[in-house]
Amino acid sequence: MVCVGALRPAAWFHRSTGDTDTQVSSQSPLHVLILEDDDLLRDRVLVPHLRQFGFHVEAIGRASELDARLHQPLPDIVVLDIGLPDLDGFEVARMLRAKVAEIGIVMLTARAEPHYQVRGLSEGADAYLAKPVDIDVLAATLYSLARRLHPASPASIDHSWRLGAEGWCLLSPEGQPVALSQLESRLLAPLIENPNRVISREALIQAVTTNIHAYDPHRLDTLVHRIRKKVMRVLGTPFPLNAVPGQGYVLVFH
Repeated sequence: MVCVGALRPAAWFHRSTGDTDTQVSSQSPLHVLILEDDDLLRDRVLVPHLRQFGFHVEAIGRASELDARLHQPLPDIVVLDIGLPDLDGFEVARMLRAKVAEIGIVMLTARAEPHYQVRGLSEGADAYLAKPVDIDVLAATLYSLARRLHPASPASIDHSWRLGAEGWCLLSPEGQPVALSQLESRLLAPLIENPNRVISREALIQAVTTNIHAYDPHRLDTLVHRIRKKVMRVLGTPFPLNAVPGQGYVLVFH
């Protein structure tokens, strides 16, 4: 039995309950380096949860370890705390920005006051998030930042709901990202590939599990509800995934 008081990360980091039918691929579209000195938060929460969203994640606990990591293949994004034991996070951001201009920097800290946010962004951070942070919001921030760092050519922009980052995020018609678990991505793939067509419940169940006979059909409805709720929470807009009674679901494109 785990003592709740000892397992502090749950108080710092919120995450919706996921499904464990599938293993998440180790392949990742983004290399993220986390600089966080709270061992439990870093190793028990941030690292495993971001890996579930398809990121290749490495983590360190001191600013002094950062320089060695920058001599290896560069991470795409560094997520860093401000209250580090050996160097102020603001200084780290300023040094990173001066040394590697193209790297993404996300500050994740308990210091939520506006003047700290202003300072962080002024020192070179691309985004400033306060703890506790929703895993979906953090993952969407990372994907959004990656898209700003490596924008698509105008000819390749698609103004419809679509999957991006090798299926690890859902993109709205305006290009805003919502991070997905592998299970959510598997459910959405046939719907996005067949817009305005009803996809049967049986076909969707086959998309999310290999053990269709043992799968409780009510879990499909729960998964759909979770995706709708996530899109509304992250983007503030309804997701046009509609139920067709007695048949299945349809993703409505206009």
